[in-house]
Amino acid sequence: MVGAEIEFERWVEQPPAAFASDPVWRMRAFQLACFAVHAGWSDVRCLMRVPCGRSLADQLQRALGSTAANIAEGYSRSSGADRVRLFEYALGSARESLVWYESARPWLGAEVVARRQSPVGRIVSLLLRAIPAERTRIIRRAPVAPER
Repeated sequence: MVGAEIEFERWVEQPPAAFASDPVWRMRAFQLACFAVHAGWSDVRCLMRVPCGRSLADQLQRALGSTAANIAEGYSRSSGADRVRLFEYALGSARESLVWYESARPWLGAEVVARRQSPVGRIVSLLLRAIPAERTRIIRRAPVAPER
């Protein structure tokens, strides 16, 4: 998927202002999820024009947004268990996005679907590696100063 890779690399060079200085932006899965939301808007608009595509458009938009939102929320948690739970939600939403894109193939076409599924598939791969690592991660607490 060379075209999708180039498109993403150009897009990620100029992060949305809200995330430019946020540490979550360093997480590749989050970058890809935000890109998927950005790229998916044209697909949602296209599907909304087809009466039987409206429900599909809504589901696709929700799944893409949920992927990015759950990664962001999970990244913000200090508890490994909380982080894992939210990353698992993101994983489920990313997989759901893949299914909704597959369902939209008749309206969007095979080329668009493949271009959109590529970054979402990368999110799935990254989360499948991150989740087990987070399960074993120990969050260290700051030492407590002795009372006087």
